[in-house]
Amino acid sequence: MIVTRYIERLKPQTPVVITDFLIAGGGIAGLFTALKASQYGKVVVLTKKSLKESNTGLAQGGIAAAVHEEDSPFLHLEDTLEAGAGLCNIEAVDVLVREGPARVHELIKAGASFDMKDGAISLAREGAHSRPRILHAADATGEAIRLALVNQCLNNPDITIYEDQFLIDILTDRQQQECYGVHVYDPAGQTPVIYAARATIIATGGLGQLYRHTTNPDVATADGMAACYRGGCMLADMEFIQFHPTVLYGDNEQRFLVSEAVRGEGGLLYNIRGERFMKNYHPLLELAARDIVSRAILSETMRTKSDYVLLDMSIIPRVEKRFPNIYQACLDKGIDLTRQMVPVSPAAHYMMGGINTNIDGETGVYGLFAVGETACTGVHGANRLASNSLLEGIVFGQRIVDNWEKMLYRRRAGAEEIFQQFDQDWVMKPGAKTITPEEAKYMLKDVMWENAGIIRNETGLLKADRQLQEIYTHLDYGGDIISFYEAANMLTVARIIIRAALGRTESRGAHFRSDYPRRDDIRWLRHNSFINC
Repeated sequence: MIVTRYIERLKPQTPVVITDFLIAGGGIAGLFTALKASQYGKVVVLTKKSLKESNTGLAQGGIAAAVHEEDSPFLHLEDTLEAGAGLCNIEAVDVLVREGPARVHELIKAGASFDMKDGAISLAREGAHSRPRILHAADATGEAIRLALVNQCLNNPDITIYEDQFLIDILTDRQQQECYGVHVYDPAGQTPVIYAARATIIATGGLGQLYRHTTNPDVATADGMAACYRGGCMLADMEFIQFHPTVLYGDNEQRFLVSEAVRGEGGLLYNIRGERFMKNYHPLLELAARDIVSRAILSETMRTKSDYVLLDMSIIPRVEKRFPNIYQACLDKGIDLTRQMVPVSPAAHYMMGGINTNIDGETGVYGLFAVGETACTGVHGANRLASNSLLEGIVFGQRIVDNWEKMLYRRRAGAEEIFQQFDQDWVMKPGAKTITPEEAKYMLKDVMWENAGIIRNETGLLKADRQLQEIYTHLDYGGDIISFYEAANMLTVARIIIRAALGRTESRGAHFRSDYPRRDDIRWLRHNSFINC
């Protein structure tokens, strides 16, 4: 699928900000990488909105690491490979589990405070983990980590943070072999800005907003993935989107996550007839991997003609203390989880695929790196093991910075060279357009939820591809400019997801095809990848 090279022209006299390290994204991956990079040069961090708005702050369960004497990196590796359904990059997983404990200890030194028990770090167990290895801060672990990293970055004189900066495009040479920096829109000044750097690091997070129901904030519109795809990067494993099974049921698009740790602590699932049903789907019951539990819930809701199932948390000792934020969120909905069951259903949660990188975060475009959820190291395979995402951000952020010497000896392009390399013929051109960006996003979410969600088939995917092509063709450039950029990015990545799901004629991990319900290791023990050429 070929799309335009850029979605916006470079305007004359666009200001240029020069730095050593440029990081797009203010979640755990971006901030941790910024702290590490600040030891070797000046760092600029760009956030799409405020520092508060990222998936990191919404992460409840915790961060997985083999820090206990009865655990080991090898056991963590085994669990990760098992969850990944045969598609994990073993080298990347080995890096994750071996280097993870040291990175977690660095988080603690940076001020992240985890729950303690009897003088030691309290460890929880989550679905598909064979050992308790989840460090947590009640049910707000991501927020505890985010606050610690934000505090460290704000007090670091070598780090400058610019909020409300929308990433438009990656700037490269005409052959798309070398990255100069990024083209950004500043809504406050209603002006474009160019940020030029020796190393450009994309840490823009996920794409949950492509779906009608998601746990992700409204900034998760696949901007980094789309910009890098236009910039010459390969996107890989795009069919593998994780739907979290237990999300508080409601009418709002962004739904409140009910942590995996709840089931790890003993929470039980019932259908609306009061029947425990997980015994019919997997021997690990509620502790099965997320894709299995999500499909089981969907199956039960279809069988019982309901929109949700029920999660019983009342049997968890001191549940209101262990999960205070979940307790309060349920109470706000009129549910006392100490004595009432909570209605839950699945929602889009995490992208296993993304910008294809090696274990050092390199994208194949010189000077351009990716880390965190927006990247695809292959560490998650076809289905991410719970609480490995926060760990991935810090482990591979460190590995990017480990190559600091190579980055700092690289020259920086000046404004004149950047403008000379920019090809105005490759910019998205307006035509006879009839669908506003807001209408396009609304339609896209429904198309993706219905046809490229938890269960897919060829008929639905082909229908979705036609519908999204029609929306893309008629997307109106007018109205709110950021909404247009988001719609263009969402449509670009959504169509790649559909092509990837159509191509994989089997079921594996988070990708389930009702017309190909079996795993096929003979033909499909390999990856799907896409490049704009």
